[in-house]
Amino acid sequence: MITPMRVFVLIFNAGTENEGIHTIRVSDRNKILMFESEDDALRFALMLEAQDFPTPTVEAIDAEEIKEFCQSADYDWEIIPENSALIVPPEVNVEETDWKPDAEESVPEKQESQQQPEFSDSELESIRRRLEGLL
Repeated sequence: MITPMRVFVLIFNAGTENEGIHTIRVSDRNKILMFESEDDALRFALMLEAQDFPTPTVEAIDAEEIKEFCQSADYDWEIIPENSALIVPPEVNVEETDWKPDAEESVPEKQESQQQPEFSDSELESIRRRLEGLL
């Protein structure tokens, strides 16, 4: 089979430092699905979202570029031909991903700042009195 020049892959947190590509775990290997059709990739992304997975972005990418990435990361790949049988995501997802959804990253920071206030109540009261004195 001839590899198309452009394929569509699923990217999480596209355009951020925390970007990740969707893979499927087959035994002990990761496999990237490369869709020939953007519509097929969008359908797969919607099925992932229906499984309460974070919503991926469908991005067009050069097939050779993604193959080079797979080789460097020791990933497998599979080309999903246009209008092929419907590909369904696995029912079980990995427990922990290599990337973290943006919402999950910001929660611990907020919790940490709430647990360890910068000033004690008495220090805050003292600052408040001094500020009121300035008025």
